[in-house]
Amino acid sequence: MASFYSYPELFLAGFIFTLPFLYEKSNVFRYYLKFFLYYAYVLITCTVLLPVVLLYPRDVTNLVVASRFCRYASHIVGIEWELRGLENWNNEECYIVISNHQSSLDILGMFEMWPRMKRCTVVAKRPLMFAGAFGFGAWCSGLVFIDRLKTEKARKLMKQATERVIAEKTKLWVFPEGARYNKGSIQPFKKGAFYLAIDAQIPIMPVVFSQYYFLDNDTKTFEPGKVVITTLPPIPTKGMTRNDLETLSDMARQQMTEVFNESSKDLVRQSKIAM
Repeated sequence: MASFYSYPELFLAGFIFTLPFLYEKSNVFRYYLKFFLYYAYVLITCTVLLPVVLLYPRDVTNLVVASRFCRYASHIVGIEWELRGLENWNNEECYIVISNHQSSLDILGMFEMWPRMKRCTVVAKRPLMFAGAFGFGAWCSGLVFIDRLKTEKARKLMKQATERVIAEKTKLWVFPEGARYNKGSIQPFKKGAFYLAIDAQIPIMPVVFSQYYFLDNDTKTFEPGKVVITTLPPIPTKGMTRNDLETLSDMARQQMTEVFNESSKDLVRQSKIAM
């Protein structure tokens, strides 16, 4: 008996056969496909892990468990991570961790670091809390979700988070630039993280992600690449007052900019040679 295929089946078969060609020839297709696979993998993994994190709700060590599985998304999208300065982490100390923020891919680098950081949570935008299993799992793992438009409430949540950091000897990760920026520099810092550190008299821990030279949102380019994540020595705030806020912020940004430029230089040069 003759076998007939429906138009949807023929369309699907044709699409599958053209995938390798599109992936090889189209930057735009490769860009969106990689982000789709990244988000899909993390979302599915978070869904599977929900019963585990629900056993210990709001426990930041859930992030260590999640990272052991979610980190494999880096292999899917072709990113290699190199961690430097790990000797600066002291799991018996509490810190306000600050880092530059270039893309949602930053979370993949953090997945690489969580087994070392052990007890560390993150300040994130409130809309992420409603991102399905990922948002619920993140909330169960102690993430602090703030609405930047509701300034007073955000300050209260940040203060509560800092008190927990001190009480539980953990770490609070903040992106002081306030928004993603992947243009080859570190933008001026907002002051919230530095207020918290000075008021609580706990150190600032700068962490620097090298430039995402392989990613360009404007041209929709997402190639394989390598990122160096450097942890700098903590900056103490003992004895500082709010009068020292600008000095502390400028000092941290200057140190981070120097490391950003240095760690990015060789990677960018090597990528140009390989082209």
